[in-house]
Amino acid sequence: MRISRVVPIMLDIEGQDTSTPMTISITREDPFHPVCLTLMGELSAELGALYGGDDGGAASADPSGFVAPGAAFVLAWSNGQPVGCGALRPFNSADTVEVKRMYVRPAARGNGISRLILRELERLAREFGYRRVILETGTLQPEAIRLYESEGYLPTDCYGEYADDPVSVCFDKRL
Repeated sequence: MRISRVVPIMLDIEGQDTSTPMTISITREDPFHPVCLTLMGELSAELGALYGGDDGGAASADPSGFVAPGAAFVLAWSNGQPVGCGALRPFNSADTVEVKRMYVRPAARGNGISRLILRELERLAREFGYRRVILETGTLQPEAIRLYESEGYLPTDCYGEYADDPVSVCFDKRL
């Protein structure tokens, strides 16, 4: 299922003319699509390098969890090229959903794309009837922490596999 939401934005992506506004579209996608798998692989590689060679969270983000009822996977596109992704996965209560696999390709960072992805995931969460969003990021990702705080997320106790992880930082937001 592809649902597109078009958002005009100025970008500074290598090799692209930035003199005119560009359009970012956010589409809902099958997480098993090769483009989605590629972006999730890039994220896992980046996180693995950042945090010391683990799987970069791939084990906790099985794409099959993003096709369940109340789940979603979205891609951000610029000029027909995928530049980012994010997902929703139902959590262990009917009113809570978890944000997973937030990623923007390095060349597209600093242009608000992650904020657009997050807002689209929140819109979908509301549409699905969730009242609370939770997420985990790492202490070595200050840009992600700033994004979540600026979007109204509050620090919360880490949960599940992150509960005893000293590099995990968890957040939640009431919708």
